[in-house]
Amino acid sequence: MNAEKRLEIFKRLKASIPNPSTELHYRSTFELLIAVMLSAQATDKSVNLATDKLFAVANTPETMLKLGLLPLEAHIKTIGLYHAKAKNILATCQILIQQHQSLVPASRAALEALPGVGRKTANVMLNTAFGQPTIAVDTHLFRLGNRIKLATGKNVLEVEKKYLKTIPATFMHDAHHLLILHGRYVCTARKPKCTQCCIADLCEYQAKEYHTEPPYREAR
Repeated sequence: MNAEKRLEIFKRLKASIPNPSTELHYRSTFELLIAVMLSAQATDKSVNLATDKLFAVANTPETMLKLGLLPLEAHIKTIGLYHAKAKNILATCQILIQQHQSLVPASRAALEALPGVGRKTANVMLNTAFGQPTIAVDTHLFRLGNRIKLATGKNVLEVEKKYLKTIPATFMHDAHHLLILHGRYVCTARKPKCTQCCIADLCEYQAKEYHTEPPYREAR
């Protein structure tokens, strides 16, 4: 895919999604970190249902530690892998208090040193919380990269590196959320909604689907 086509793809995505942002609920960098940690192998909707109540009683490293393991688990038990996630959250809170003055660090190395925080979570934090031009490759971005031919690769790191190399500079900050939202609601895994897609004529996916519902239902 050439640079001109990539630029037009992102122009159209931005026109279709003027205010791209995470769908996780948060009011602070710490709340975002916890929400992203919980979102691994879970939907944003399920995380929001849990954190809306959790953050009402614990939304700082200190109050989260004071809450304790069993009450924390009770708040997040509807989320997959909640036992391990609860332990990682409390261990992370301890490190934030002891090493970072209760603040979420803005460096990749410090973020990835936190229990339960891998490269993808660090990328989300660097981009969403700190405005850095990073790309967190989740299942949506991996699928879109290979399907549309924006960034092909056999593994997440390969795809991430190609995104970083080829995304137009003016769209680097928003690209992560533009692609996630497009993948979540239009270019879905099983039945991509090609009839609703703003980039269908630019996409290099060979097996486009044109049998999906129209983008709206007529009023009766």
